[in-house]
Amino acid sequence: MVRQGVRILSDVSWQVNKGQHWALLGPNGSGKTTLLKVVTGYEWATSGSVTVLRQSFGECNLPEFRKAVGWASSAIETRLPLHEEAIRIVVSGFYASIGLYQEPSQVEWRRAEEIIRHVGGDHIMHRPFGLLSQGEQRRIVIARALVNQPLLLVLDEPCAGLDPAARENLLTDLGQLANSPQAPTIILVTHHIEEIGPWIGHVLVLRNGAVLAAGPKIETLTTPVLSEAFDRRFEVERLGDRYRLNLIKSQPGYLT
Repeated sequence: MVRQGVRILSDVSWQVNKGQHWALLGPNGSGKTTLLKVVTGYEWATSGSVTVLRQSFGECNLPEFRKAVGWASSAIETRLPLHEEAIRIVVSGFYASIGLYQEPSQVEWRRAEEIIRHVGGDHIMHRPFGLLSQGEQRRIVIARALVNQPLLLVLDEPCAGLDPAARENLLTDLGQLANSPQAPTIILVTHHIEEIGPWIGHVLVLRNGAVLAAGPKIETLTTPVLSEAFDRRFEVERLGDRYRLNLIKSQPGYLT
């Protein structure tokens, strides 16, 4: 992937199988967002091939393909109208529009109510989006991404800006979603390994636009891999079914 003569991604090989949930991990500037845009068809790879949901880019109808992909990110969140009721925000996901410009069907209204309840937002569905807390807004954005029953759900740093309690509540609900019978394949983007819950089985680690490691998280969430990824000396600590990254302080006279 080359943009304006600068190589953003290099030799990325990534296979996600049906039923797997992945975390995409890496420091700022490692290429995570660009890779997401390639996977979802919003950026075009300058070499190689991309096949997602059995659709080969360059041969498929991209607008139709995107209907099978749900994407929740802060970039979408900041564009949503603050005066709109939360349920109208969710219904707009049927049309991939910012705001509602046509009258939804009763089926669409019912589906929106159902998915809002599913993400734990039944008490906020009729409140203006701008009056919701950041955690509540995040749930509504995720519900909007889910309303079309996508086969692939991309969550771009869903915990960014949340306080610890809101973060844990959201991660718990995401785990319930991932373990539900009709769950889509989920890709969670983060640079905090503490957010990688037990429902995520695989991790891809990016560094400087290249894949540093990819595979089962027990093989990728290791001290050597993450120390290299973040260019500091870290120790990975496992706490039950979660992980924590601890910075190893340098000793006097030793440069990290």
